[in-house]
Amino acid sequence: MRLTPLYRCVRSNARRYVTVSIDDASDVRPVDKIKPPMSRVAPSPQPENVSDEEPSLGRSNLLLDTEEKALATPGLVFADGHGLRGPTGKGRQTRRMNYYQSVRDALGTALATNDKAIVFGEDVAFGGVFRCTMGLTEEFGKRRVFNTPLTEQGIAGFGAGYASVGGCAIGEIQFGDYIYPAFDQLVNEVAKQNYASAGGYPQGSFTIRAPIMSVGHGGLYHSQSPEGFFMGAAGLRVVIPRSPIQAKGLLLAAIRDPVPTIVFEPKILYRAAVEQVPVDDFTLPLDQPEVIREGTDLTVVSYGTPLYTCLRAIELLTNPPPALVQFLPEQLRPPHPPPSIQLVDLRTINPMPSAAVADLVKKTGRLVICHEAGKSGGAGNQLAGEVGRRAFEHLEAPIGLVSGWDTPVPLVFEKFYQPDVIRVFDKIVETLGY
Repeated sequence: MRLTPLYRCVRSNARRYVTVSIDDASDVRPVDKIKPPMSRVAPSPQPENVSDEEPSLGRSNLLLDTEEKALATPGLVFADGHGLRGPTGKGRQTRRMNYYQSVRDALGTALATNDKAIVFGEDVAFGGVFRCTMGLTEEFGKRRVFNTPLTEQGIAGFGAGYASVGGCAIGEIQFGDYIYPAFDQLVNEVAKQNYASAGGYPQGSFTIRAPIMSVGHGGLYHSQSPEGFFMGAAGLRVVIPRSPIQAKGLLLAAIRDPVPTIVFEPKILYRAAVEQVPVDDFTLPLDQPEVIREGTDLTVVSYGTPLYTCLRAIELLTNPPPALVQFLPEQLRPPHPPPSIQLVDLRTINPMPSAAVADLVKKTGRLVICHEAGKSGGAGNQLAGEVGRRAFEHLEAPIGLVSGWDTPVPLVFEKFYQPDVIRVFDKIVETLGY
């Protein structure tokens, strides 16, 4: 691994962190400030800011912490058709939820609004490993929320059959790492069913949920990002929400859409990402990327957890701390104006919204892509190729890619496998300086 002076500078100021989770929030603090487990004292959801510490994921500006921001989410459509004023005319309400609570809220809404909807998977009846189905069995009964045997192929096959007779199937694969036994059913059957029948089967729906990406200690079988394997599966949509609002809105949209969809959920966000989420039934648009931050000099594209890394890298470059300035190229140092960098969330990676991204890159001339999956066969190479073809004459620099390595996810070196702020920072600086 290349340790640049910049990397050593930032790492020298870093402190060791651990994550302490509670039901509705996550607190990331230095080890020496955490009380012993015997105290049973819940950590504060808003720890005190310390100037020399990197902000935790839970304090990212990506997360919408006010009702006003939440209700202004682009593309948000309420199912009752009454807009922001609501059916009573008194306006909408939001509630503070973390990622898994918003997923649970979406599943409960889907079950309550569609009698044909069922939720099934390994251990979902007691709430699931990540608590995303907690309480659903008690609320909707064992015939609509139930466990399956330990067979991912069976989960996918059962869901395909139920959807083909008009049902609304919502399956869960306990970890994305174990989706491979279901690959044949998903790619050879589910993705092709509508095409093979010329639309002859009843228009039910099939949605598969699965947690992916790493948390720092999952190793070979609990940290993978398998989304790239589905890039060529025509007829199968792949969605990766970045936050609680996105998780609820995109999951409900997928459940109600006849196109079979895999919703991959970054597992570290289940408790770390907390937002104000509208309590009413709403959806967000599928197959459309979202511009999170406007910019004119360079476009950064990502999805899932690495979006938080990308935003932090952009913030460091546009407002560098004094210790960092000396390592920047002359044209990026004050008093020169900071670069204007655009940040885009793909949200849907299959079908890849290549045309929409290419149109954005035509305006900035530079592109950096970041994802946690390995480089070979990943979404980044697919997107880079398409943008290169569609926007070649507009590019002012080679397209940059920051990704995981082409290795299994190593347990003890998992932090080195993940794209971090400095790797993204270096690639942005390199692309701007080309």
